[in-house]
Amino acid sequence: MDDVVILSAARTPIGAFQGALASLPAHALGARALTAAFERAGVTADTIQQVNLGCVLPAGQGQAPARQAALGAGCPVSTGALTLNKVCGSGMRAVMIAANDLRCGDFQVVAAGGMETMSQAPYLALGARDGLRLGHGKLIDSMIHDGLWDPYGDVHMGNCAELCAAEYKISREEQDAWSRESYRRAREASEKGLFAEEIVPVRIPGKKGETVVDRDEEPFKADLDRMATLKPAFQKDGTVTAANASKINDGAAALVLSTASHAARLGVRPVARIVAHASLAQKPEWFTTAPVGAARAVLERAGLAASDIDLWEVNEAFAAVTMAAMAEF
Repeated sequence: MDDVVILSAARTPIGAFQGALASLPAHALGARALTAAFERAGVTADTIQQVNLGCVLPAGQGQAPARQAALGAGCPVSTGALTLNKVCGSGMRAVMIAANDLRCGDFQVVAAGGMETMSQAPYLALGARDGLRLGHGKLIDSMIHDGLWDPYGDVHMGNCAELCAAEYKISREEQDAWSRESYRRAREASEKGLFAEEIVPVRIPGKKGETVVDRDEEPFKADLDRMATLKPAFQKDGTVTAANASKINDGAAALVLSTASHAARLGVRPVARIVAHASLAQKPEWFTTAPVGAARAVLERAGLAASDIDLWEVNEAFAAVTMAAMAEF
């Protein structure tokens, strides 16, 4: 079977909540990442046969956000588009579906990734369509309702992180220390320009001229000296705080994928090969340990052992999640 390869990767800077990228809809951010990915792969937009993009908070973003992003990036109307919602795993699942389609021979070149504007997540007036006939109405935050709330246990995802921290006996101090180190690494990498090759600057027109956003915002907004003084955010006697929990961000990222044989025909040298992929589902409140099971599954599919891996990336929202995975491997 032909190998699936990655021809290029690009991402916007990651904007902070109501920060520099807040004025841009998700599809505009997605289009910017797609355009840069096409350029870096050395392919034109009209060669892209399918675009898969994750988008967890599409309310208010208009119909079919992935389609909007694809057309915004110059893809022809004949290019298919798929918007996925798998919460935190949406962008990765978009890439996995692209890889499967390429292996099956359905397409030769696919773009995949994710896009989000949490800053633009609207408030919902549930029940207004039927008529609020008497008394006060209620506004529901779609960011929390559709993205950050466990509908089965009726709790915030942060409460699930508390379960994980308790199960693995991860203290508040340990979570804060890991978060502080994460911020330190992110700041150092940004200041040294280590992200420069992957980031595509975003230009935002304004009344006073154009603003160029070319670095991640969040790492430089946090006051690390205050981290230890923050109160638990989700549980009165808990360990998860605003500092060691997920951030609220805006941004987009995209890959261009193909098969090894088609890349050779295009004369494009791949930057990476997808060896295997896997996903895992379990009880919703234990999404925090799903990366562990998924990692074990993908290692088995690839015929590898944990000791064969040089670099792990556990792309989850809470310090406790990453630390739980570190404890298992």
